[in-house]
Amino acid sequence: MLIPVFGSCPTHLNKHQDEVHRHILSELSHAGLEWRTIGQTDYPDKFPLREVHILAKHCSGGVILGFSQFETKTGVWKRGTPYIQRQNKILKFPTAWNQLEGGLLFALGLPLLVFREDGVLGGIFDNGVTDLFIHQIPKSKLTKENRTQVREVIRKWAHKVHTHYYKE
Repeated sequence: MLIPVFGSCPTHLNKHQDEVHRHILSELSHAGLEWRTIGQTDYPDKFPLREVHILAKHCSGGVILGFSQFETKTGVWKRGTPYIQRQNKILKFPTAWNQLEGGLLFALGLPLLVFREDGVLGGIFDNGVTDLFIHQIPKSKLTKENRTQVREVIRKWAHKVHTHYYKE
């Protein structure tokens, strides 16, 4: 029997993101875990956020994959305040659902595993927001070394998930 873990990941991924996503799903399976998510393995009746909460309560861990979904080079932070800042370097943003689902999983006290692409920041992806270590998603094609690193991170986290599952 596989232990359910909630997965937060955008629906539409580029080729590299999809490769990393598939590798993580494979490693979860090898660790005795089953990826569950709204819109991919489970489908909401009417209210997606309510369904996220229902599904998350039946999971023993959460994986947040912070893949970039929007990039911009120009903009203004905190317009109209004394703290205004003009943006002139590329910023990358994940799906807003990563933040919603991550916060809900954290509130439920589930063991969390958070990955982010280089440049993705904000909320759950900021270092020091929680006691979590935020793992970087490999920048280029997955190498044997990258695959081994991801495997070891998942195995260590999977131990916490198994403990949570059997404790409940």
